[in-house]
Amino acid sequence: MTIIFIRHGDPNYVDDCLTEKGKREAELLSERVKGWEIDDFYCSPLGRARETADHSMRKNGRSYEILPWLEEFPARVISYENGEKRIPWDLLPSYWTKEEKYFHRTAWTDAQLMKTGDTEEKFLRVCKGIDALTEKYGYIHENGFYKVRDDAARDKVIVCFCHFAVTSVIMSHMLNLSPAVMLHGFFMPTTSVTVLATEEREQGNAYFRCQMLGDTYHLRSGGEPVSQSGYFGNIFQG
Repeated sequence: MTIIFIRHGDPNYVDDCLTEKGKREAELLSERVKGWEIDDFYCSPLGRARETADHSMRKNGRSYEILPWLEEFPARVISYENGEKRIPWDLLPSYWTKEEKYFHRTAWTDAQLMKTGDTEEKFLRVCKGIDALTEKYGYIHENGFYKVRDDAARDKVIVCFCHFAVTSVIMSHMLNLSPAVMLHGFFMPTTSVTVLATEEREQGNAYFRCQMLGDTYHLRSGGEPVSQSGYFGNIFQG
């Protein structure tokens, strides 16, 4: 089984839609997607993801199913800097790396900052969502890997149009990694393609492996610069 995650195009976050650049990215992406043999498409309910998916759906003559838990990871915590609500990632490395819990695949929600908000609740929601989706195709998440039902859809390919942070959280759950490490150590550009596929070395037992992460071939080949939207960037002025 193969799951393809596609991040939305370059966003206008204020209006939850695509910028003109994002529309160009989505159109180039649609040319790539139209050549794929896909069984099912899924999408975040947010506008920027839906607009990105719509370009590909028009090319494929297909439609997608909205999955609410594919929205951008909605958890909020109380900032250690100013006491305001903020997202639980984009933390300075000098801050989060000092707390060992951030390096654990489940205990990261017990870190001091994460306990100031609803991170654990939102994390479990995403985990339950992706587990229900894989179980639909016969892959049951159990003890860190996947039990494969006899009727499993081993040759199925599905696509999820969503967002950087929620994809990072999903992958951390599927691959037994820390979400904090995924969120701070990896980057998936806008309209990038990330591919996970199962490997069944023992009959009935499978594990997802990442075959591709954040690929933007369609942008580079189409002459469209890769956006840094979502990249934390450098703020230190030396």
